[in-house]
Amino acid sequence: MNKTEPSISNQKSFRNTHFSGLNGQAIEIKMSDIPSMKAIKDVVPGHCFTRQTSTSLAYLLQSVVIQAVIIAIGLNIPFSESMIPVWIIYSLISGTTAMGFWVIAHECGHGAFSNNRTLETIIGYLLHSMLLVPYFSWQRSHSIHHRFTNHINDGETHVPMVVGGNGISEKIGGEKELALSRSLGKTKYGLFQLLLHLCFGWPAYLLTGSTGGPKYGTSNHFWPRKPFSKKLWSSRWAKKVWFSDFGIALALITLFMLGFNYGITPLLAMYIGPLLIVNCWLVIYTWLHHTDTDVPHLSNSEFSFLRGAFLSIDRPYGKLLNFLHHHIGSTHVIHHICPTIPHYHAKEATTAIKEAFPKIYLFNPVPIHKALWNIACNCIAVRPEKNGGRYMWQKSYLSQKSND
Repeated sequence: MNKTEPSISNQKSFRNTHFSGLNGQAIEIKMSDIPSMKAIKDVVPGHCFTRQTSTSLAYLLQSVVIQAVIIAIGLNIPFSESMIPVWIIYSLISGTTAMGFWVIAHECGHGAFSNNRTLETIIGYLLHSMLLVPYFSWQRSHSIHHRFTNHINDGETHVPMVVGGNGISEKIGGEKELALSRSLGKTKYGLFQLLLHLCFGWPAYLLTGSTGGPKYGTSNHFWPRKPFSKKLWSSRWAKKVWFSDFGIALALITLFMLGFNYGITPLLAMYIGPLLIVNCWLVIYTWLHHTDTDVPHLSNSEFSFLRGAFLSIDRPYGKLLNFLHHHIGSTHVIHHICPTIPHYHAKEATTAIKEAFPKIYLFNPVPIHKALWNIACNCIAVRPEKNGGRYMWQKSYLSQKSND
């Protein structure tokens, strides 16, 4: 298939689907196209599955040094009203560099940092607590996200509303969301979705399980009991939620003491502003790498772990962001296939699966800002296929062309 244009069969069968830079590639994938884990391990070099603690610590040190330089620069900027534009720029830069810590902690949560599990857990716990992320709570919900990527019921993040959803195995509200998008129009709806996702998405997910599938109900990453759903938190994990809360409490006490001693303005400028940007990056990565207008969601009949993993999407972030964020966006497919592969081997492993499985490896070359706008405007609600277990995103706006 020529990846520059949707196939003839796709154009005829999915006229209500808005084609992205993938040009319908994901729609062509069938369960029979998915290789076994053994076949994947046969093509990925063996050393890619190994972790070197010294190498992982070196990349952690890289992020520490970069952030230390940024903080040193920030400490030399006056905390004055006239410097607010400068502080906004500082937040954008500092939050972008600090995202490197998030990615390292994320690797710790997956067991990709070190064979020394105690060291790995301590580092991940400290880094995530520093960023106000409940480490073990997130580790549990994130593992569910990996196990059920793009599953319409069991998925844990960015699960869409369904047109005609039954409210049991499908989220309801698809019709209303399509109607809202039409009433607002493409531009206003896209801006509205960007605001919701980037500004409120991460706290809403932690507090209510927002965008998760219907299976786990309204979950809370800080409170593993009623009035919230307990389905994510078995007794073992409930205890870990409380321990995660302890790390968050220590971080908040530290921030309170810093604010009390130095004032709220430095705290806002040096920590809160950059943290908001870190949260934006997190949402961007999870949203962009599991959502596109021509990437389906799956029911039980069409789902397997590896099929869901191969519906993840790699995207072009450029050398600087790949360097700062340890290639999390350009090697996301292999990360979902085998999350214990450390980031410093992920690029080589990605090349291997791309060459071995070109039909099912998804890479969208559209620039990130354009892809984000496309998804915000056009990924509104899905509709189940009449004769299949897939759910496809529906066009909403009149006279809409693909790839616009």
